Amino acid sequence: MGPAPVVIAGAGPVGLVTALLLARWGVPTLVADARERRAGTGSRAICFQGDVLDVLERAGCAREMVAEGVTWTTGRTYYREHELFTVSFPGYRGEGHPPWINISQDRVEELLRARAAAEPLIDLRYDHPVTGYREDATGVQVVAGDSVIHGSHLVGADGGRSTVRDLAGIGFPGRSFDDRFLICDIRADLPFPSERRFYFDPPWNPGRQVLVHHCPGSVWRIDWQVPAGFDPAKADVHAMIRRITGDLPYEIVWLSVYRFQERVAAAFRRGRVFLAGDAAHLYAPFGARGLNSGVQDAENLAWKLGLTRTGGAGGALLDAYEAERRAAALVNLKVTGDTMEFLVPQNEERRAWRRSVLSRAVRDPGARRLIDSGRLAEPYWYTGSPLTTPAGEVPGEPGADRPPVPGVICPDGPAVVDGERTRLRRLFGPAFTVLVARGDRAGAARQAAGHLSGVPARVYALPDIDPGGVLSAALRASPDSVHLVRPDGHLAAVLPEFSAPALEAALARAAGRPGGDVARMGEHGGHDAQHPA
Repeated sequence: MGPAPVVIAGAGPVGLVTALLLARWGVPTLVADARERRAGTGSRAICFQGDVLDVLERAGCAREMVAEGVTWTTGRTYYREHELFTVSFPGYRGEGHPPWINISQDRVEELLRARAAAEPLIDLRYDHPVTGYREDATGVQVVAGDSVIHGSHLVGADGGRSTVRDLAGIGFPGRSFDDRFLICDIRADLPFPSERRFYFDPPWNPGRQVLVHHCPGSVWRIDWQVPAGFDPAKADVHAMIRRITGDLPYEIVWLSVYRFQERVAAAFRRGRVFLAGDAAHLYAPFGARGLNSGVQDAENLAWKLGLTRTGGAGGALLDAYEAERRAAALVNLKVTGDTMEFLVPQNEERRAWRRSVLSRAVRDPGARRLIDSGRLAEPYWYTGSPLTTPAGEVPGEPGADRPPVPGVICPDGPAVVDGERTRLRRLFGPAFTVLVARGDRAGAARQAAGHLSGVPARVYALPDIDPGGVLSAALRASPDSVHLVRPDGHLAAVLPEFSAPALEAALARAAGRPGGDVARMGEHGGHDAQHPA
């Protein structure tokens, strides 16, 4: 009988990414899904951010996603016939991933399922709804379908109506918006570029919004704000589409009417139970913060469970999942909540203010800065995490240029390892990464890291892997600096000069081990309860 698996409820993208990343740590998983095994008929999530594609590369499916997806680097916002402003992202230059691609969640799930089916450490079971669990000092006993599974931990990745969250007695406070939105995917050859286009008060949807995205296979996603009580069975949806397509032929691929919820679970951990993805948070989709943040939940949790299961983690490491990802969720809640307040103001005073802002923005750049059509997702900065070695004041804030400081995701760039050209983020995975600015420090760095048994760390000298100096510049490396990178690609520490004791302490802290001066986060995105590992 082999080691107990981590039990994951939900075989959507978040659950499958968690399982695939745990497999890289050698940890078995059992993924139980309430559905029968069948392909979906539609997909709300379509936008995947470039840093999240790095996570999906580690899960094994980013190459196919990028090959099939529609790359975009520009977002435009309009008011009636006026273009108000444009947001541009650096384009794809052959290194790393595009800043954004559009591809359906259904297709991504299909790619992940294929990877999971080929992975012997993953036991994927459909038609196995989780209906109960019991926890003791040795693990969890999970009732799924007609089976009782003994596992080490239980991950609830079972969506916004999470059974695991309910069984754990975790609240899901928040609110629902009464305003309705219609998603309609059409297949057509439209003369629009591959951009995110957001329209306030266009002539073909007066007084409301429309969002247009290009998807693979000549599919276009059109997302309308519609009146309360809108019923697509009674509405003339074809007339709505014709206002955008004109006389061009089209085919409706999928449509759905929905309302948004804004919720964050009261806790992301209860004992050996963890929540991730929609089970932990629900946001309005403007800004693409839902599935992108769910994939980041998966990676954050997977490396912490992986290091715990392989014996290298301290008792504080699993607590840091809640401390980090709930803090990220609360920021996403605030950002998307602000967007919804602008898109669907809840009283006449706010509606009048919005009309004034949009009207003034045609000629006033200052008014344009007040318009919120959705701040696009980016990785959270773990600068306040108990796993992060502080490094003084952090320049900037999320949404600005990312400084290479502790807590922020590590920059990427070309690298050469053993004569093979690659890039830095491809070196990350089931281990910490140590980057030393001086080649003669590599041996001492390996020795310092080796003092922490069970904590895998790979050491690279920048002069060896960065002959062009691109990485050193991106990291703002000093002549003797040391950068410690977590398995999820976030910087854990930046030491201005090499010190074996300081590196060892930073690595211990990042692993949640004694000796790293790890404190709990308390009210700032975490809690103080003691949990079994």
